[in-house]
Amino acid sequence: MGSLVIENANLFTGVDEEVIHNGAVWVSDGIIRFAGHQSSMPPVEDDTEKFDVCEKFVMPGMTESHVHLSYNNAHPQQLNSQPLPTAMLDAADNARVLLGSGFTSAISFGSAQGLDVPLRDAINSGRIPGPRLAASDRDLGSTGSNADGTFGGDNSKKIIADGPWAIRKAIRTLAKRRCDIVKIFLDGEALSEFAPPGILTYSDEEVDAAVEEAHIRGMRVVCHSRSAAAVKQAVRHGVDIIGHANYLDDEAIDMLEAKRESVFISPGIAWEIALLDRGSELGLPRDAMEQRGYQREVDETISAVKRLRESRVRVLIGGDYGLNITPHGTNSKDLEYFVDLFGMSTAEALLCATRDGGKAADPSGMVGTLEDGKYADLLIIDGNPLEDIRILQDHSRIVGVMKGGVMHCALMQKNPYAAPDGRTG
Repeated sequence: MGSLVIENANLFTGVDEEVIHNGAVWVSDGIIRFAGHQSSMPPVEDDTEKFDVCEKFVMPGMTESHVHLSYNNAHPQQLNSQPLPTAMLDAADNARVLLGSGFTSAISFGSAQGLDVPLRDAINSGRIPGPRLAASDRDLGSTGSNADGTFGGDNSKKIIADGPWAIRKAIRTLAKRRCDIVKIFLDGEALSEFAPPGILTYSDEEVDAAVEEAHIRGMRVVCHSRSAAAVKQAVRHGVDIIGHANYLDDEAIDMLEAKRESVFISPGIAWEIALLDRGSELGLPRDAMEQRGYQREVDETISAVKRLRESRVRVLIGGDYGLNITPHGTNSKDLEYFVDLFGMSTAEALLCATRDGGKAADPSGMVGTLEDGKYADLLIIDGNPLEDIRILQDHSRIVGVMKGGVMHCALMQKNPYAAPDGRTG
């Protein structure tokens, strides 16, 4: 690691919307010691390396707030169907691709094979490249929930628990597996035949038990809640990150506004858009998806996010990438949706991906902005995302990814460790 100064940058620290021209970032032993105008930088050690980025855009690493690294870019009915050793190799590859796409942190929203904890440990030990991962295990849901209908009823791919004490036991098991995150289903999905949005699949007593037990054991809770009723249930019982939140009424907005310092919303808009635009590739034509209500769901999500912004509730990018219609590595598409669909400025969208996502990923506040004392997680971009947010979808424009002071290279190659003749070593 040592000491390094990145200088002559167009610097977006993520603290606010300002861009500092002729900016500099001083990194020492993996920690940021200064980020600001180069003329204000304090004296550095004599042996400090200098890196002139020639006015490139330097910004914090982004956070993917709803990640499924074990998804294998397959048809939804074929997700997680491969043998466990192959699944782990896929997950490791997906972690590398996510880091190379500019995401230095990620929050797991469920791992059907329970791979995320060993994946997190391998990343943290430096054995494989990947983002800082808040790891979960299998989804937790009730009998007849959306979790119960997943993967053709294969009970090894989720945890079905009914009643407060069964739920507490399940969460204690997840704590024993050293999870950071517990994922629970509070309502369903429009594609489900028996658990659509709006049908609550856990009682208040059950949700209260889940959140209390997880928090006691140092884990955070994320949930699948599409309807206003499920969102209100999540807020009442202290869920930390609410996934989807598509249909919100006045009461739900008021409750979220009252808890805006402690709760985050992850709309996961990519899944709905992909189903409408590319569902025919799955045998699900657009008219069938519209009949199922997905166009209405998109419209309702746009309306909901507008109201959340007015209430200053933090909204995060990310959601359900890893299908064949939303492959890993395309995660920055969310930023385009936030600008084009939700009406955000490019700077506001970047703050959702950096400052706010970082706070959700690491409540201790060590990631998400470039400030003295934080981890040196940053990107060097050839181009200005504030002028065109789509630049971040072009991996060739991401010319540097630093995590913890270590610059990662060649992450987007098929095998970054291969010799020119294809051998590895």
